[in-house]
Amino acid sequence: MYIQRFLENIIRQKLDDKKAVIIYGARQVGKTTLLRNIFKDDKNVLWLYGDQPQTQSLFENLTPEKFKTLTGPKNIVIIDEAQMIENIGLKLKTITDYAQNIKVIATGSSSFDLANKINEPLTGRKWEYQLLPLSFKEVCAQKSPAEELSNLETRLIYGYYPDVTTNAGKEKETLLELVNSYLYKDILIWENLKKADKITKLLQALAFQIGSQVSYNELASLVGLDLKTIEKYIDLLEKAFVLYRVLSFSRNLRNELKASRKVYFYDNGVRNALISAFNPINLRDDTGALWENFMMSEMFKKDIYSKNFARRWFWRTQQQQEIDLIREADGVYSAYEFKWSSSKTVSCPKTFKTAYPDINFAVINKDNFMDYI
Repeated sequence: MYIQRFLENIIRQKLDDKKAVIIYGARQVGKTTLLRNIFKDDKNVLWLYGDQPQTQSLFENLTPEKFKTLTGPKNIVIIDEAQMIENIGLKLKTITDYAQNIKVIATGSSSFDLANKINEPLTGRKWEYQLLPLSFKEVCAQKSPAEELSNLETRLIYGYYPDVTTNAGKEKETLLELVNSYLYKDILIWENLKKADKITKLLQALAFQIGSQVSYNELASLVGLDLKTIEKYIDLLEKAFVLYRVLSFSRNLRNELKASRKVYFYDNGVRNALISAFNPINLRDDTGALWENFMMSEMFKKDIYSKNFARRWFWRTQQQQEIDLIREADGVYSAYEFKWSSSKTVSCPKTFKTAYPDINFAVINKDNFMDYI
């Protein structure tokens, strides 16, 4: 069953101009399925697959004339997994500049600029979008809010990858296949690594620390890698859309943490699969961390699909007063604390309220979260 993505209508609106459309997203997140749904009845589409040697060969000495011969009468070219093509940024620039009446759409399971420097060649020539795992709101649009709300605890454990949500009863099996076969495939290719042991160990360590401050020094000691390698691997994992970092917020106070960070996973299911933690919510001691990771990701998805360019931080003092999320969009700041249970009374830390009286504070729990996503 195909669940329509909010990004679908956005892409449809960009099909009539000359700019390339670039869609980033982790492997198995639904990029190809999204495009096949958009162009399912269109005979003027040429599909190329960047991970196939014959496609890579076609792009080795690409010229506008060669590309026109390749496309023939078709006026839409989709390049799937385009990051696998050497110098793809320059190749796309050639196409968009000189191949008249051809619309190019490229997908990638990693940031193209990691290996191919796409941003500089395509400045002013592209529309760029990120596709994340399904959102609560997208699934609600397909089913109903009431039905999806009844699945909330399941989503906290198994997450929102498309194959997971559409294969009820096989969530664990699907997630383990995803983690073992696809999750860091790009990193292994980029780094010419034969084994994923160290990356797996790093990811497992980070999985146990969601919602907590992360020390690269401690990770280096735990995983058995040097500090620079830890920093590089986390950067690569972020560019492969496995996880993302949130830095600490500080403006006014001497005792605010100024150089700290947290790491979150884009998907709860991936996090739990890495540490084989599939127990139901009532048997877990990490429900608070799961809820925080879930809400961070859902609010991130809302911002992306609503075209809100928001910045995010967490706030904490040396005395361990803290707020989970500080969000800024269009100059407006908001503060949020995430609590699974609605029975717990939580108030804004007095120190924060005094220092930042203009920032609104809200507690988001399982009873009111729909108001925020």
